[in-house]
Amino acid sequence: MSFESVWNVLRWVLAALAAGFIGQFGRSLALRIIERRRREAKERADAGSARYELEKERIKAFEKIEKKRAKAQVKLAKKSKEKGDGG
Repeated sequence: MSFESVWNVLRWVLAALAAGFIGQFGRSLALRIIERRRREAKERADAGSARYELEKERIKAFEKIEKKRAKAQVKLAKKSKEKGDGG
């Protein structure tokens, strides 16, 4: 067996090991990237949901304030009408 044939076999072995190494870590990297994107998408969806809930609560509070304001106006109108009739 000559040095040239040993070197040729050794080169192929090293190439196969390098390809396996790159393949394994490439797969791990791809899985991490996919997981990170899924997590970011979920966080965006959660943030959107939280924003929706806050907006819903704000609208509810605004409606409650408007209802109180309308009730106060009706009460004030009744009082002024009573004063006008009685005086």
